[in-house]
Amino acid sequence: MYDVIVVGGGHAGIEACLAPARIGMKTLLITSHFENVGSLPCNTSIGGPAKGIIVREIDALGGQMGKTSDATYLQLKMLNTAKGPGVQSLRAQADKKAYPRYMQKVLKKQEHLDIIEGMVENLIVEEQTVKGVILDNGKEYFGKTVILTTGTYLKAEILVGDQKTPSGPDQERQSLFLSDRLTELGFRIQRLKTGTPPRVDIESVDFSQTQLQPGTNEPLAFSYETTSYIPIEEQTPCYLTYTNEDTHKIIKDNLHKCSMYSGIVKGIGPRYCPSIEDKIVKFSDKPQHQIFLEPESKEMNTIYVQGFSTSMPHDIQEQMIRTIPGLQNCKILKYAYAIEYDAIDPLQLWPSLETKVIKNLFTAGQINGTSGYEEAAAQGLIAGLNAAKKLRGENPLILKRDEAYIGVMIDDLVTKGTKEPYRMLTSRAEYRLLLRHDNADERLRKYGYDAHLVKPEVYQIYLDKMERIHNEIERLETIRFTPKHEINNILETLGSTRLSEGISAKSLLQRPEMDYSKIKPYIGETSLTLEEEKRVTILIKYKGYIDKALRQVDKQKKMEEKQIPVDINYDAVLNLSLEAKQKLSQIRPLTIAQASRISGINPADISVLLIYLKQHY
Repeated sequence: MYDVIVVGGGHAGIEACLAPARIGMKTLLITSHFENVGSLPCNTSIGGPAKGIIVREIDALGGQMGKTSDATYLQLKMLNTAKGPGVQSLRAQADKKAYPRYMQKVLKKQEHLDIIEGMVENLIVEEQTVKGVILDNGKEYFGKTVILTTGTYLKAEILVGDQKTPSGPDQERQSLFLSDRLTELGFRIQRLKTGTPPRVDIESVDFSQTQLQPGTNEPLAFSYETTSYIPIEEQTPCYLTYTNEDTHKIIKDNLHKCSMYSGIVKGIGPRYCPSIEDKIVKFSDKPQHQIFLEPESKEMNTIYVQGFSTSMPHDIQEQMIRTIPGLQNCKILKYAYAIEYDAIDPLQLWPSLETKVIKNLFTAGQINGTSGYEEAAAQGLIAGLNAAKKLRGENPLILKRDEAYIGVMIDDLVTKGTKEPYRMLTSRAEYRLLLRHDNADERLRKYGYDAHLVKPEVYQIYLDKMERIHNEIERLETIRFTPKHEINNILETLGSTRLSEGISAKSLLQRPEMDYSKIKPYIGETSLTLEEEKRVTILIKYKGYIDKALRQVDKQKKMEEKQIPVDINYDAVLNLSLEAKQKLSQIRPLTIAQASRISGINPADISVLLIYLKQHY
């Protein structure tokens, strides 16, 4: 008997099995092929806008993704550096071979974790409570909790042109019967679609016709525990090119041949990562679209053609890709394809990621309707941790929207649902200035420590770091510059106003054109790292905006703290609109704040509900 059984060895499954195993729970990971654990079947990148912050949050909570990425990347880049700190994110070009190999070593060494190969096709359920799983060979494994992280394998079909082929990603076996079993148990199943672009031979690309895209020349990392960095000159470059009128004409002339427009697609594709044919149709006014050429591994000769996802027939793909500068003579090593798969309606989940339909059954990753490795890994970590917490009789970890992008994502899924592959975006977070790349540890480290996923010595390093940062902010208040100080020369070169009276170093940092590095020569020696210096700058420069956001959070807190009993009978709430009764009964929000975010619930409904709760609870 296992404490936790995890089904699937993708990015969700990895975090889902590591979390309970690391806190001493007897855990079993079941995966179809161990050699595919941690694989990167689509884009070989980790992070990106908002998603990079999710990786930092995973690390702050004690997860694995950031550490593995730091140990295996080809290139590391900070995005949106010309914009404010609320939208800056880290993105790594991962090594397709090294990344999964590293993950597999981590899993093999993990205590309290068993790993077997097999395909789960059924669940053992008694009295609406999961008791274990059944493999396709009939073998049974019993567990107190089960976490499904099945990715894109449920009834998966590969789509190219007008052809459908039953298959998982990269011609792997798909799960044929598990989604039918979930339907029998009462789950609502939806059909989703995603896709991947072609890979070409690196030797066949003319990079002289493209634009070099280097990494960022700074000591950057996803993990707060990383202390060694790959120098910029040793990182692998990426390249940028564009589609053109010839590309667009070929696509328009052959739209009827692609899966998307030929009528064979049933699933709904990702809005924010569309196929190239979808871009041409929906953005017909644009004369070109960006195409990034990204090396997949030091051990491979393949280039990932980012932005060129398609389900066109192979002969049309050949024509399309050769219109792009740099790819006129390219050799396609692997053709693009789309993939359809089954997923559950995430409205059937509690915020803990336990299902409402079956007790002790959790789900995480693309089975919940999300897209992306990072979103999957974050859900896996939360599901694994909450499965362990439930067995220990503890309250689940439910992150609020002002605490983490992970909290925003899960709240969106379980409160609003999704009919298309969900992708995390900075625009989804109303408190994104609070959810920055630099402060994930400040927001979440204690949760990881309290859950025993962050070791005491690691937590102490975090506490020491925060003490240095706040001590430095106080010290800068005591350092003063006069109108005669030589710093005026720096101010002039920056186009800033010369000092007309005495000013503290802290006040000087509030000027838009100033940052810590510019005043550093005039404030004496410090022991801060570059990351800590940036945190000091952000906390000083954006203090007014941060305080304003915190005041907004305080206003919302009363609604977040107002609990709603799970067993409440909404039909008994007089004067509640019919739509509100239906939505509230379906979603079963746990707080008034969550109820207020449900589509179709208006302020009048919330007022009526508050009165009812005051009278009856």
